[in-house]
Amino acid sequence: MAHRLFGSQTSLREANRVLLLDTIRRFGAMTQIELAENTGLSTATVSNLVRQMSDQGLLETSVTTHNGRRATLVMLTRQKGIGAGLYIGRRDMRLEIIDSSHTILSEHNLPLPNHHKPDTTIERAVILIGETLTSIGARADELVGLDIALGAPVDCRTHQLAIPGILKGWDNQDVKGAFAEALNVPVNVDNDANYAALVELRLGAATGKRHFVYVQANDGVGAGIVMNSEIWRGTTGLAGEIGHVQVDPLGDICICGNRGCLNTVVNENRLVSLLSVTHGAMNMESLVGSVNKGDPGCRRIVADAAIRIGNVVADLCNAVDPQVVILGGMLSATGSVFLDPLQETLQRMLFPDAMVPMEVLPARYPITGSALGAAMMAVDRVNEHIAVSTKSTEQSS
Repeated sequence: MAHRLFGSQTSLREANRVLLLDTIRRFGAMTQIELAENTGLSTATVSNLVRQMSDQGLLETSVTTHNGRRATLVMLTRQKGIGAGLYIGRRDMRLEIIDSSHTILSEHNLPLPNHHKPDTTIERAVILIGETLTSIGARADELVGLDIALGAPVDCRTHQLAIPGILKGWDNQDVKGAFAEALNVPVNVDNDANYAALVELRLGAATGKRHFVYVQANDGVGAGIVMNSEIWRGTTGLAGEIGHVQVDPLGDICICGNRGCLNTVVNENRLVSLLSVTHGAMNMESLVGSVNKGDPGCRRIVADAAIRIGNVVADLCNAVDPQVVILGGMLSATGSVFLDPLQETLQRMLFPDAMVPMEVLPARYPITGSALGAAMMAVDRVNEHIAVSTKSTEQSS
């Protein structure tokens, strides 16, 4: 009985620690009183947790004033150098701020209007980055880099959109130059699936794997291909654009201009339209939510989409021979409803006499992976540059 009581107290304490950290990551530095108000924990519990986590180096505190009274401001401890990762898609924008140890300092997700314009979106993102740095108590000059994950094919030579029309209004937009001028830090731009694959390689489900395929299934499908622990982009950066593989020669016209691409049968509009008569107006979030609540019609739609995607992923696997397939994106949030039929399709379509069945794993960062991978690359690129410079100096001396 005493053992069970101790175990439950330990679990509760750990849950409270996680709640405290997540609250600071979401809202930035705040006083202990504000932490108690936002978490629902007692002020005594917050005070004890803050003291313990400060001793462990997880949190930092400073003296401030709150409503005219002396108060303790609490913030995440951060290592030198802050990296920002920004995902920009057709309907939302996500920001991840991390330090050089890959500790998440803050994260935000904001909806974007349909056909959002580059100038207003970039301005909004720059303001968000500035406000987030302020909220975590960081100076602007602590930001060492920004990487931007675009929800569209990116030309790796120009860092601009590779195919017109995918992200409407952003064709020929110098995204890299606009952010570099606004923030005065190194900026890089790549496809969202590539960044998500990189975070799974270094921190996620593909740790220790040198060859794998990451499949991102959101409003449309893309893939990041990792060979010898490096992203394989191809000549122009279009490697992995499986959403534009033709699956129906007589199908609908895709936004890329071709007919019957995979994205025309598994994008958000197509999936929810199949449910319009029985379920009314839906979007990807409500579809996933209904699946996870057990709705049979919604489960059928997602399972069928998994089979269509699995057929194309099987062809990709036959071509590049990966060790494992990692599944991320909104559709992967339905768990086995999406993963199982995709895996079954892979086994059916791959070489029948293969010695080892293809392993399919859920991503560790299925939703935040693109922005988090971008932030990770922003700090790692600077750290690697410093390490190389230091090594060169030591050798010359």
